[in-house]
Amino acid sequence: MKISVLDAATLGADIDLSVFSAFGEVAVYPTTSPEEMAAHTKGAEVLVLNKVKCNGETLKEADSLRLICVAATGYDNIDVAYCRRRGIAVCNVVGYSTDSVAQLTVSMALSLCNHLAEYDAYTKSGAYAGGKDANRVSPVYHELRGKTWGILGGGNIGKQVASVAEAFGCRVLVTRRREDEEYPTVSFETLCRESDILSLHVPLTPETRHMVDAAHLSMMKKDAILINVARGAVTDEAAVANAVLTGQIAAFGCDVYDGEPMRKGHPYEALLSLPNVILTPHMAWGAYEARRRCVEEMAENIAAFLRGERRFRVDE
Repeated sequence: MKISVLDAATLGADIDLSVFSAFGEVAVYPTTSPEEMAAHTKGAEVLVLNKVKCNGETLKEADSLRLICVAATGYDNIDVAYCRRRGIAVCNVVGYSTDSVAQLTVSMALSLCNHLAEYDAYTKSGAYAGGKDANRVSPVYHELRGKTWGILGGGNIGKQVASVAEAFGCRVLVTRRREDEEYPTVSFETLCRESDILSLHVPLTPETRHMVDAAHLSMMKKDAILINVARGAVTDEAAVANAVLTGQIAAFGCDVYDGEPMRKGHPYEALLSLPNVILTPHMAWGAYEARRRCVEEMAENIAAFLRGERRFRVDE
């Protein structure tokens, strides 16, 4: 069996991929452009990938392909209907990055809530050492206890963030398709109106695309914090940028973008110098432990497939 790892660079140079060698010959490519797909998939029965787009055009010459293993929970880069028609199995990985993404979500919220960028800059600039005051408490920050933390999406990550928010004394509200058993479930409009912190944890689907739009942003409190660790296109990015620039919302943290890497001319370029904005390069999922777990889970997916078992299959 031949296995092609198409974008190994996204998994990090510190992750050992030798686990795939147990199944046969492994070809590892740091990156794969659309023009390289034919060469990199030739003869491969299994593709291991993270962000590479797989569809009728990019896979048209992958004649031997039987299985695609996605190094992620989301698989919007895979044309699953096309794979189903061709009899190509598709597996994702579930739960491997819950702690990592929740940790980044909470880190962003705490940093923005406490104005850490401003306090850090004040101290490092020499203003504190050159001043007369023993302390500084401007800009004003508030305790989280008693605030409302809204969670869009009630999956593993959303629940982990909710539990941390609750530990800080927050009131937690959730918007999800089914009633949540632990936290009050409300409409998205109510979530926008009542949340002091609103974090996004939903997959990108036709229903969630641009779900956070200008209309919903206008419902939010002017001192609210918005955090997107879901998918960039869950928000209308131009509308979000405008909401920050006009003071419609107080702060914004984002790890994901509609088109990655973020290109020149992106709406968030206007936010790059703002202390009330944190932008990170789609790294929330990528704690070392999470990436190692992800590779191990993909190896388990391959082993299960070879045994004729269905494990984390999304092509049904």
